[in-house]
Amino acid sequence: MRRVLLLALFVALGSPLVASAQVPPIAEPFKVGTFEIAGTAQVGIVLRDQIVVELEAANVALERDPNYPGLLLPADMVGLIEQYEYGMKRRLYEIVNHLAANNLIDGTRPAYVHEVRDVRTLPPIMYPGKILNAAVNFYSHVAESGNEAERNEARRQRRENRGVPYLFLKPSRGAVIGNGEPIVIPYGRDRIDWEVELGAVIGRTAKYVSAIDAEAHIFGYTVTIDVSDRGGRPPGGNPLQSDWFVGKGHDTFAPQGPWIVPKEFYGNPMEILRQTLSVGGTTMQEATAGDMIHTLWELVEYGSSIVTLFPGDVVNNGTSGGTGVGTAVRGEQRFLQPGEVITATIDGIGTLTMPVVGESAPTGLTGAQLTPVRVYRPGGG
Repeated sequence: MRRVLLLALFVALGSPLVASAQVPPIAEPFKVGTFEIAGTAQVGIVLRDQIVVELEAANVALERDPNYPGLLLPADMVGLIEQYEYGMKRRLYEIVNHLAANNLIDGTRPAYVHEVRDVRTLPPIMYPGKILNAAVNFYSHVAESGNEAERNEARRQRRENRGVPYLFLKPSRGAVIGNGEPIVIPYGRDRIDWEVELGAVIGRTAKYVSAIDAEAHIFGYTVTIDVSDRGGRPPGGNPLQSDWFVGKGHDTFAPQGPWIVPKEFYGNPMEILRQTLSVGGTTMQEATAGDMIHTLWELVEYGSSIVTLFPGDVVNNGTSGGTGVGTAVRGEQRFLQPGEVITATIDGIGTLTMPVVGESAPTGLTGAQLTPVRVYRPGGG
């Protein structure tokens, strides 16, 4: 099937390797996402953060014009990312230009064009093969729970000795949820925290990629939240105190979206990044790339020196000060409560709005489950 697709592209474009060089000028920038439309998950083109165009139906309409060759569309977002520089980029540009030229955006819209509010927004990638998160990659997040002198000293030492990044794996399916889906506070875990992060979506397979070349391997960018359980593991048994699976691995703890902006419509995140997060309307976090310890490109180099990064994988840049566990911003710790709403925004990409709910007590377990924080941690709710 892939050979058939590449042959069609060769005939239409001369060579798949020059497809991206021959794309037409774009009428207006777009983003891409996954949406539930008519009961099925569909890839869509997003215009103005307000309009969703069904990719498959829009392509069928375009191909009625004999000037546009037939193109085999990918089944999902990962397929679109894999094929973006091999024909899909040109086709998306053609669809947007066709809509604009025929007044199908501002005028009478075809049935395959929807308002965002009329469809359900799903995670843009269902689901990333892997998610790499950077731990403590903003200076304002270093020693965030210490006093001012401790914070200043810890940050000074980190600037003098940045070392290599610290990356950890975040679960994908089960943890990844889309815009508007509830973040679930697990039963008995009452120290749940928030961390807004930029998600860089890999577009080309990367292994031992230099930071100098890392941007060429990026497809685009999305908003992510690294929801974290600060309750730790109960004492006894295994002597290890650190447990990143507990801290980062619960269901619903990896919101992503609401869509992905292709990199040509965003710019250099190390120059323009601004990420913010509020809880219940109160701003908790606000940061720019100037606060980052390791650049996004260094994270890609480090990650790809350990594991191959594939199209659709996501590398998150880390979060800034203002987390719930930190005391530097509010003077005291503060954790999520059922009924609250998290709003996470990255300028130029979009906003995740996530309600928070509590989980009912499980039944029928044998005692090997993760226990409530209150049974072993003083002050744990």
